[in-house]
Amino acid sequence: MLSQRQAARHLQGISAMIRLRIPWCTGTFQPSSRCTAKMTGNPMRTPDDLQRFIDENGIEARLLREIGDTPTVPAAAAALGVEPDRILKTLLFLAQKPGDREAPPAPFVVISHGERRVEKRPLADLHGVGIKRIKLASPDVVLQMLGYPAGGVPPFGHCTAVQVLLDSSIAELDAGFVYAGGGDDRTMLQLTVEELTRVVQPQIIAMSV
Repeated sequence: MLSQRQAARHLQGISAMIRLRIPWCTGTFQPSSRCTAKMTGNPMRTPDDLQRFIDENGIEARLLREIGDTPTVPAAAAALGVEPDRILKTLLFLAQKPGDREAPPAPFVVISHGERRVEKRPLADLHGVGIKRIKLASPDVVLQMLGYPAGGVPPFGHCTAVQVLLDSSIAELDAGFVYAGGGDDRTMLQLTVEELTRVVQPQIIAMSV
C-alpha cells in the first residue's frame, strides 16, 4: 500500500508523462488514439497503418512486404539486392536532463545506417548533457512512444512527435533508394533520401562509425 506522499508522487509522475513538453516540437506529448489504445492492451501499429500514413500524406514511398527472414543487415541487403549501407535503422533514444531526476527524459529518434554504431557523444553534446545521460530506449518504451515494435520502426508515422536526427553519411548518399523499417520485422520501406528528409525534416549530424 502506498503512503499518501508516495501516491502523490506517483500521480505527479503520471501527470508529467502525459504533459511531457518536447522543446523542439510544437505542443505537448499527446499519444494518438491508436497509441493510447496500445497502452491499454490493444494491437500495436502495423504496416497497414504505415501505408495509410503514406497515402494520406502523399509520400513517395513503397512498402516491400514479406521479404523473408532478414534478421541482420547483410541478410536484408542480400534479399533486396542492395549494398548494406542502403539499409537504415530507426532508433529511439532518451536524454535525461541533469538536476531533476523526477522529470521524464526527452525522447528523440535517430536514423542511421543499419550496420554502423551510433556514437553517443554527438547526441550528448547536442542535448547539453553528459554521455551517460543518453540511453537507448527499451523495446517497451519504443512501442509505447512510437507505436511500432523495435526492429520494425519506420522513420515516420509514429504516434508521438519527437525530434529526428539523421546521420550525415546518409544525407551524402548518391541517388537511389534506401530501405528502412516498414512496421514489422518482415516489411521494408523503400524511398529516396531526398523524400526521407522532406518528410521527417531531420537535424543532420555526424554520429556513426
